[in-house]
Amino acid sequence: MKKTATDLREEVLAKVKQYYAAQKSQDCFTLGVDTIPFAGRVYDEKEMVSLVESALDFWLTAGRYARQFEQEFADWSGVENCSLVNSGSSANLLALTALTSGKLGEKRLKPGDEVITVAAGFPTTVNPIIQNRLTPVFVDVELGTYNIDIAKLEEAITPETRAIMLAHTLGNPFDLSVVTDLAQEHDLFLIEDCCDAVGSTYDGKLVGTFGDAATISFYPAHHMTMGEGGAVLSDSKELGQIVRSYRDWGRDCFCEPGADNTCGRRFEQQLGQLPFGYDHKYVYSHIGYNLKVLDLQPAVGIEQLKKLPSFIQRRRHNFAKLRQGLEQYEDLLILPQATANSDPSWFALPITVRKGAGIRRADLVSFLEEHKIMTRMLFAGNITRQPAYQDVSYRVAGNLDNTDYIMENTFFIGVYPGITDEMIDFMLNTFEDFFRK
Repeated sequence: MKKTATDLREEVLAKVKQYYAAQKSQDCFTLGVDTIPFAGRVYDEKEMVSLVESALDFWLTAGRYARQFEQEFADWSGVENCSLVNSGSSANLLALTALTSGKLGEKRLKPGDEVITVAAGFPTTVNPIIQNRLTPVFVDVELGTYNIDIAKLEEAITPETRAIMLAHTLGNPFDLSVVTDLAQEHDLFLIEDCCDAVGSTYDGKLVGTFGDAATISFYPAHHMTMGEGGAVLSDSKELGQIVRSYRDWGRDCFCEPGADNTCGRRFEQQLGQLPFGYDHKYVYSHIGYNLKVLDLQPAVGIEQLKKLPSFIQRRRHNFAKLRQGLEQYEDLLILPQATANSDPSWFALPITVRKGAGIRRADLVSFLEEHKIMTRMLFAGNITRQPAYQDVSYRVAGNLDNTDYIMENTFFIGVYPGITDEMIDFMLNTFEDFFRK
């Protein structure tokens, strides 16, 4: 009897499960031989099956999996709108660019307006400010929390300040109480970069729900993955539509791919200097991009989202176990402190060598790397020292003394869910060996 397409599809998916099981059975890890990464993918056969099922649909561009994921992630996050994009960096670009839209009237950001941020972070939190011809204003950070120094924030605000764009550093929320109060008092937009902080809470509420918009990354190093991928979150319907317009070539139409006349006025509008009734699907209200996802990506994300609570729990467990084991070295190392009123979903565990400790970061990092423990710097260190930013126009509010100290003395190690208790014991023993020597 000839097999139907449905029969063959089921056979393919069954084979994918078998392939995963065979592949998994060959996995092995040897402490001291294999590297303990700071981050990585954690998945099982469900992600692989969903990915292949999406490939068999061969829709490829954003489709049913994208729509399902956007709704489910919005529900999980507690916001109205989730717009999937091709990376967390694109999410940052779109979130800030949306605030320059003429649809926001006089409130929109204009070239030269100031946006408060920090120099101790990842470049793509800062780059959208520069790319939109706005002026970044850098405020120093605290050692230990690695977030903006709240005591210096209000001093940084001038009549030219129009927005605040900050990341929750390595999953540790910045002081949302003070920041949101100041944003409201001075009528400033607030963007929360949550790319490293999915699942972190402040006053019992998820980060990403406090500002005008929030951004997420689904890169493999982050809390859950769909390979490349990101999202912009917002409770504003207007802002959500503006984000999607910039994401989708700048078009005014908000129909999903393959849909027509969602607004019911496709040939009944007068826009710009176009003829009356010009096809709304080809009307452009923004100078936009094409930053959409492939449907293959949210097919993975849907299964990852089901695992996200367990991922967050394991990150917190690993962080607590590592930090407790390192407390005996607090006279030599500054260990991370959660911001008051917060419960971080940690991306990593940052460590700073204290002044006068008698050790160098380079020596400690080299020792860890030699013993197969992966380390990373706190991203750009002081971004104003980076080659790409030497000709950028910016303002520093006060000084960046702690930011410079971080650049010289801070690194981080991993806490991602793939790290086992045995790996953590090995990591702590390696620290002990270093300090014994």
